[in-house]
Amino acid sequence: MNMQSIMAQAQKMQRDLQKKKDELNQQLFPGKSDWIEVVFNGNKELVSVKILFTDPIAPDDHEMLADMFQLAVKDSMKKIDAAFQERMGAYAGMLDGLM
Repeated sequence: MNMQSIMAQAQKMQRDLQKKKDELNQQLFPGKSDWIEVVFNGNKELVSVKILFTDPIAPDDHEMLADMFQLAVKDSMKKIDAAFQERMGAYAGMLDGLM
């Protein structure tokens, strides 16, 4: 195998990996807790926040609301990381140089 062929294969792999990453970045990942639903895209950018109850929040519930928001965000982040790992697998580290 000559160097030109190796370079062509590496460039093709790089394009394929970038395409997969771009697809993941456009995908939406919901996260949910008892009180909050959030949606992030694959770039881990917040797309939406929805409060799932209509009752007024008592002053002593503000801390609970913050905790529920945190749980919803963590849920979404886990889904993004799992999808990225599933789709990119062993090649995930290679994308660091592409971004």
